[in-house]
Amino acid sequence: MNAYDTLRLGLNRAVAVAQAMGGMVHLGPLRSSGLYLAVETNVDGPGSQRWEEIDRRSPEAPAYAVRINAPAWTAPTSPESAACLPGVPSGAGLLSVPVPVPASDEPLGVLSVFTRTPEAPALHLQLTSVASWIADCLRESPGHPRPEGAECPADYDTTELPVGFWGWDFGTGKVIWDDAALGILGIDAKGFDGQIRTWRRLVHPQDLPQMLARADEAIRAHTPYQAEFRIRQPDTGMRLVEVRGQASSADDGSRPRLAGIVRDITTGHLAKEPAEQAPSPDRSGLLAVDRSWRIIFADPEAERLFAPSGRFLGQVLWEAVPALCSPGMEEAGRQAEGGPTELDVRTYTGRRLHVRLAPLPDGLTLCITDISSTRHPQADEASDEGAAVERTARIVELTRALAGAVTGHDVADVMTTHMVPLFGAKDVSVWTHENGRAFLMGSASPKESLRRFEGARIAELPTSSQAFIEGTLDFISSAAEFIGRFPALADLPAASGAQAWAILPLIASGRTVGASCLIYEHPHVFSHEERTLFTAMSGMVAQALERARLYDAEHRRAQELQRGLLPRRLPALTAVTACARYQPAGDGTCAGGDWYDVIPLSAEQVALVIGDVMGHGVSEAVTMGRLRTAGRTLADLEQPLDELFFHLNEIVSGLGDGFYATCLCIVYDPVSRMCQAITAGHPPPVILRPDGTSYFPDLPVNPPLGAATPPFDTAEFSLPDGAILALYTDGLVESGGLDIAEGMGRLACHLRPAHVQATETLDDLCDRLITTLLPDQRSRDDSALLVARTQALAPENISCLQLQDDPTAAGQARAHVRAQLAAWNLDELIMTTELVASELVGNVVRHARGPITLRLLRGRTLVCEVADASPAMPRIRRAADTDENGRGLQLISAVTSRWGARYSGSGKCIWTEQPLSADPLGERISYESV
Repeated sequence: MNAYDTLRLGLNRAVAVAQAMGGMVHLGPLRSSGLYLAVETNVDGPGSQRWEEIDRRSPEAPAYAVRINAPAWTAPTSPESAACLPGVPSGAGLLSVPVPVPASDEPLGVLSVFTRTPEAPALHLQLTSVASWIADCLRESPGHPRPEGAECPADYDTTELPVGFWGWDFGTGKVIWDDAALGILGIDAKGFDGQIRTWRRLVHPQDLPQMLARADEAIRAHTPYQAEFRIRQPDTGMRLVEVRGQASSADDGSRPRLAGIVRDITTGHLAKEPAEQAPSPDRSGLLAVDRSWRIIFADPEAERLFAPSGRFLGQVLWEAVPALCSPGMEEAGRQAEGGPTELDVRTYTGRRLHVRLAPLPDGLTLCITDISSTRHPQADEASDEGAAVERTARIVELTRALAGAVTGHDVADVMTTHMVPLFGAKDVSVWTHENGRAFLMGSASPKESLRRFEGARIAELPTSSQAFIEGTLDFISSAAEFIGRFPALADLPAASGAQAWAILPLIASGRTVGASCLIYEHPHVFSHEERTLFTAMSGMVAQALERARLYDAEHRRAQELQRGLLPRRLPALTAVTACARYQPAGDGTCAGGDWYDVIPLSAEQVALVIGDVMGHGVSEAVTMGRLRTAGRTLADLEQPLDELFFHLNEIVSGLGDGFYATCLCIVYDPVSRMCQAITAGHPPPVILRPDGTSYFPDLPVNPPLGAATPPFDTAEFSLPDGAILALYTDGLVESGGLDIAEGMGRLACHLRPAHVQATETLDDLCDRLITTLLPDQRSRDDSALLVARTQALAPENISCLQLQDDPTAAGQARAHVRAQLAAWNLDELIMTTELVASELVGNVVRHARGPITLRLLRGRTLVCEVADASPAMPRIRRAADTDENGRGLQLISAVTSRWGARYSGSGKCIWTEQPLSADPLGERISYESV
């Protein structure tokens, strides 16, 4: 079953399942600007034209479903919308579900049906299942059947047919064809507007789905693209064409495009596989370049001629193919803008190439033929000049790559990629010297033969091994010479398969930073020119390696600073179980300003804090550390949230005009299940209820710290037991070019039960969210994520007693304590808790005023609280030997692990904590932050 039949069958199933009045399927290659109608049912007339192409940025349900990778619904907003289908009653809308791609958040397309029941969860699951079936079948579907009479003899070779060049820019919706391609397709250049939508109408409807699906596969995997499809022509009926091409995109993955060649195979069939073809010395390769001479396409023959790895796509022609760096090439390119032109080029290796340049609307095509075997050498001076130009180009390329190398491993990779082909070597190994020890930085050959030196002290090695590892300048032309020079390493030639060596010391600023060794698989005599060039290159490599060493040291310092400023471990608490992640920006060498914290408060309350100091660097990281420390200190002092943020705002304002920070703080009370929240310019948390629904609480908007004018507004809301809160910074939801609203929607989507497995821990959830929302791990902004699951304190762990303001209150408090602790099997704490309760209640009777409330909480600790109506706070003072008062708080401090006081709405509350011998609620898990 081909792709068209798959889509038709899947769409019919979806319409039947949804009891819909019609439907359609759109496909669009990765990051294309539009979604193209591939198949429809019961969509006629103006409805078909309306849905023929959908802009991915439009608010329509199909486009929105693709952007968020989740079902979307659009109700009809006008009579015209409701009339897209014959007989569609008012109120019917369009329900769309994405056609998924495994292990990707970017779907292949979207399945849409017209229905009145968009919000039924069962319908969502059924349509999602149909969309997944469509996606699986598309990956396995064959091409279209050949038209009758299209067969021809088996030895027919399409490589002999005329070739045209084409390019599809899915980011802009443009198609480009050269004159040869337009002639092959029988298209009038004057009547073709260059739009994909126009080109799409020329493709046979049954071939369009497979063409789009294979284009998407090539763009995602950056693999060659090959397809056959039929072109509809008004005069001559159908033509069968074969297209072959290569996918490319911008550095950030945007502007996907395909470019390649096209052949008319209406009367032929595909060529044999390259392995079956007899080698032809005069075969031609095809390259296409844009206006800046960057390669946008290379056919397989061009890859065999110049770069078997195919790595030169997207590079400038002169850098990727030094063989074409001829003085006349650029002039020939200018001449080709007015029409095809030709020239001959000779490389430094003696090869002769014939290049034919032809114009494209967006660049040039180069048809390159190796004519070394058919034309006699001419002009040795030109040959020498070409060889020198090519070697110079390779050296320039090596220099540029070394300048861009960041880490020591990058330097080793550059040498493997650029220095090995420059000298025709087999492999290269790079050693660094740190504190008198040798470390292997990189080697493409098996490392087992070199492991003996890893981490070894150079001074303790045999003399001959020292010379090899230290990099004493030496050029060895054969294995016998190597064994004679380094007898301790006699097994190395056989183990590495090397027959010649160039051993180079890497010296920077008069200090040996490492060594490099290039090996050859055949005996090699080093010329004077090669020795000179090796010596010069070793100095450049040494400088790059020294810069990389400094970079690595800076990277380690940044990581140590960040680890020191963020919590090493989140506390194990009764009220919440929390887990957090921090992802640095870019390559991780610059400390960031994002932070998070989990602060235990009195009465088993917990403060969840997250913030972001704007900017990156040491000063921003230090500011972050100051804010985190200040916030924790003020929270420990039981400051109300609005006052806490008042002090934080003062701290940031005092740093100067260039400092701003956002912050979000949520205080959760497990007794009442209430949350008090305050934000200063920070996005709200996303909350996942136990029933699977998620929402963003409506919080008052306050300006960022450093720009705010107090007072700060706060909000309160309740949470069900077992709710999950996700606090985050903007770097997590604004990655990949998304605006913050779309990013927040993606975060909420991935928290829902369809994505959160019942057995998934918070640690696994954090890892999955980071992997999903930050797939490339190299975003422009650092990001922090704090996820917490709440757990309310059970009623049987709470005891409360109202006392009268009279001298008998202390006795009543002691009696209540004895009874309640005996019921809780905490007999070992009865005596001290009686003493604490009696002292606190007695102080209220003598120095404050009632009513008096005694509360006991059994959680992570035993909490004893006494509340009264007086705002006067107690304080410890040193009592003289003759004083009758002043020793009560000292006694309480001695018999409890922690005590304190906080203001309440009617006065104050004095609290104490005593550790329990065992946690009655079970062992708590604490997760390390990453």
